[in-house]
Amino acid sequence: MKKLLLMFAAVALTAQTTSAQTVEDSKFFDNWYLGVNTGLNAKTTHTAIFKNLNPSAGLRIGRYFTPVFGFAIEGEAYFNNKASMQRPLGTFVKGTNVSLLGTTNFSNWFGGYTGEPRLFEVIGVYGLGWGHVFSTESADVYERNAFTSKLGLDFAFNLGARKDWQVYIEPNITYALDNGMKTQFNVDRSALGVLVGVNYKFANSNGTHNFKIAELRDQAEIDGLNDRINRLRAANEEKEGVIANDRNTIADLQAQLAAAKQQKPTVVVKKDENVLQPTVIFRQGKSNIDAAQYASVSMVATYMKNHKDARILIKGYASPEGSKELNQKLSEARANAVKDALVKRYGVAASRISVRGMGATDELFDEVDFNRVVTFTDISKQ
Repeated sequence: MKKLLLMFAAVALTAQTTSAQTVEDSKFFDNWYLGVNTGLNAKTTHTAIFKNLNPSAGLRIGRYFTPVFGFAIEGEAYFNNKASMQRPLGTFVKGTNVSLLGTTNFSNWFGGYTGEPRLFEVIGVYGLGWGHVFSTESADVYERNAFTSKLGLDFAFNLGARKDWQVYIEPNITYALDNGMKTQFNVDRSALGVLVGVNYKFANSNGTHNFKIAELRDQAEIDGLNDRINRLRAANEEKEGVIANDRNTIADLQAQLAAAKQQKPTVVVKKDENVLQPTVIFRQGKSNIDAAQYASVSMVATYMKNHKDARILIKGYASPEGSKELNQKLSEARANAVKDALVKRYGVAASRISVRGMGATDELFDEVDFNRVVTFTDISKQ
């Protein structure tokens, strides 16, 4: 018995090793099949086989782990009671046998798996089971259980465009291993049978109903890919060094920028310029002239009328709040707003007026709000 189990284990291990590396990995619910069968059987010895055939019907569910090796659970029911004992058993179902079978696809083992099943394949089935014989007589005498073993060979045809249907003819022999106190293969306690069956193979996660060949790479290609990976790693390390230096440079520039933002912009006002007294003060962020500030604009207009040769420079300023770019534009807008008022409202010739945006300052007046201002300088006296 131990030799039998060792033989089954060796066959399974060899088959799995032979085929496992050629196909894609499959998930648990892949490569399952379900089948039904029917057949005839008779005792192997001490009977006229063809005169004492008993029909059977069965159900088989199984799974292939590789294109070579798999397993199946099979249940068989045997009918009639010809040549079963010295007297009839008196039941419609003669007996049952439930087996756990290993399966070996010899066609794939010796011929290799080609990517889909062949039209014709030879598959070995072998395993152990539990048999029961029914009787209407006393259970102690006629109703028996037996440890069984089945050996068979399936001559299978794979049909359909997807090879999802399999029809097979299976000659087999089933042994009742119990013989008194001993467990042994005894031809006198065996039955020959022939099954005709059909299996349906369920769809797999790979989109087919069978195993799919894995896309293998040769060693030269693998070596080339490894070399490319090493070169990319070296290039990446070099780029990381450049990136680190750039980060340090960016950090230094950001520090310089932060320090520059803390410095307030200044405007140097020349003390010797002929600055007129009136000024026009603006609200924060505004460049339109408030009504109260037109008094200063009017004073400058009067000065221009009284001094026909005078030419003035209008300087616009902004207080330090806000960005440098915004304050520059705001100072220019304030100077132009005052010029437009002198020209359009008071009739001063535009050619006598120049404008300049001075940007932001806090140097003209101690009060910050006063630095949002426009000043007037008579440049004809310089």
